Amino acid sequence: MTFAEQFTIVLQALNEGFLQTLKLFIITLLGALPLGLVVSLGSMSRFKPISAVVKTFVWVIRGTPLMLQLMIIYYGCSIWSGGEDGRFAASAVAFIINYSCYFSEIYRGGIQGVPVGQQEAGQVLGMSKKQIFFKVTLLQMIKRIVPPMSNEIITLVKDTSLARIIALQEIIWAGFSFMKGSNGIAGQVWPLFFTGIYYLAFSGVLTILFNKIEKKLSYFKV
Repeated sequence: MTFAEQFTIVLQALNEGFLQTLKLFIITLLGALPLGLVVSLGSMSRFKPISAVVKTFVWVIRGTPLMLQLMIIYYGCSIWSGGEDGRFAASAVAFIINYSCYFSEIYRGGIQGVPVGQQEAGQVLGMSKKQIFFKVTLLQMIKRIVPPMSNEIITLVKDTSLARIIALQEIIWAGFSFMKGSNGIAGQVWPLFFTGIYYLAFSGVLTILFNKIEKKLSYFKV
């Protein structure tokens, strides 16, 4: 088999693996971003039992490895269907839970960082608590959390590779398969270097996107 033929086979496998990585990334964000806000509000609740339970849960999730959580959720539950769909569903649940806890701390810091005087000004203007949260607190919080949130999201890009621990066929799995033997190719390390290019390109696009978001939000002088 010529190198050109090998390259075509490897590229096709890496593209399929990257689509799986991209899908896991998107689903994690769609689930973790709103759930993280709910968790942060729970941790700041004035009802002590709720805040204590939520803070303990966040402490456990942030204090244990994501890889361990993946294995516990996949192998410790019998609800997942067999095959790739079951592994993907388990991975998505583990990632959403894990990242919602990290996002919750970022949200909490952003909310608590908004000056109390601005909330009081909203009350003076006759705004309801809901209006103050969405029109005053939330808008300024977004400005504050973009830099730390962008770091976590870029970290998520790389963390998706941990899903291979439960045999999810993401891009690292695809690249590594050519070392063990796949499609007539075995003992080849160079496909792994190309997986790095995918990650670099993906992270680069996200970095540019977040830089543009920061510039658009620069009218909030906090």
